[in-house]
Amino acid sequence: MPTDFDLLVIGAGQAGLSAGYHLQRLGLRPEQDFLIVDHAPGPGGAWQFRWPSLTLTTVNRVHDLPGMSFAETLPPGSESAPAATAVPHYYELYEKHFDLRVRRQVSVKVVCDRTEDGSPAEHGPILNAETDSAGTIRVRGLINGTGTWEHPFIPRYRGAETFAGRQLHTHDYRTAAEFAGKHVVVVGGGISAVQLLDEISQVTSTTWVTRTEPIFRDASFGPEDGRAAVAKVEDRVRRGLPPGSVVSVTGLRLDDRLRAAQRRGALHRLPMFDHIEPDGVRWADGAFQPAQVILWATGFRSALDHLAPLRLRGPGGGITMTGRLATQVAADPRIHLIGYGPSASTIGANRAGRAAAVELTDYLGLG
Repeated sequence: MPTDFDLLVIGAGQAGLSAGYHLQRLGLRPEQDFLIVDHAPGPGGAWQFRWPSLTLTTVNRVHDLPGMSFAETLPPGSESAPAATAVPHYYELYEKHFDLRVRRQVSVKVVCDRTEDGSPAEHGPILNAETDSAGTIRVRGLINGTGTWEHPFIPRYRGAETFAGRQLHTHDYRTAAEFAGKHVVVVGGGISAVQLLDEISQVTSTTWVTRTEPIFRDASFGPEDGRAAVAKVEDRVRRGLPPGSVVSVTGLRLDDRLRAAQRRGALHRLPMFDHIEPDGVRWADGAFQPAQVILWATGFRSALDHLAPLRLRGPGGGITMTGRLATQVAADPRIHLIGYGPSASTIGANRAGRAAAVELTDYLGLG
């Protein structure tokens, strides 16, 4: 059966670029043997959409892509540069240097199986990726690196639709200054939640609520801790369970900025409220906090809706993964998910890109 390319890589963030690099190393040619597509207007993956106050000094470490150092692309004195400009610049140089020929702006709307007559088939030989601007792309295998940024998660709470103030998600945050003079309820116990809580609490009053008691770490997060955290997440996806939160495994590091926030009283945590009212939030015991803003720093979910027709999810709510680094979908070896589960970090995405490229080309007899 004819195909347009042997492989399609969806997403040109850290995971997708790593996969493209390793596919080239295996002898495959961009825009001939494989194609990388990305929905964004320019290089940078989700980094280009981060809030301006997220700098290289406050962000979690950005690991090098294979074959090119991030530090070497930074001008002197740029340690405090916004991540939303520094990382996209790095990715742009990387794409050009390795001639990866990312095709933009292309959004993959749905991926389906097809038989020779075009009717649906259970894991047929061809995958059809239907896009918004590049037609239908026919491929033999798929490396999906769509990450989580496009799928913000906001839990349902009674009365949310009645709130007269502003509700927003981390995805939509820009600057703390816009909340001056308003009381902000920050919901969530992750790294982004405490970073934004720190910023906002310096310009206005805040209330911090989390579903579970946050765990702070005084010690730095070393390589051994990282390996242990990845192993726990990997175990979950190999069993077909949702990956879960990284912070639930690692805890929150109490650095100098958060210690200062703690001294200001900003890190005084309350349990989750029971429901939302037009002018604030109320707990089950009747306690009430007036508020004009609710910031949902409640994380993201994997952006995999376009793969729904393939029915990859199992009864456990997740996708059962296999392969050396748990990138291969157990139910369909033609598909690798990178940036999912244990590879949902810059260093994890690097390694996963290589594993997916090697395993998929071997499975399909390419290279």
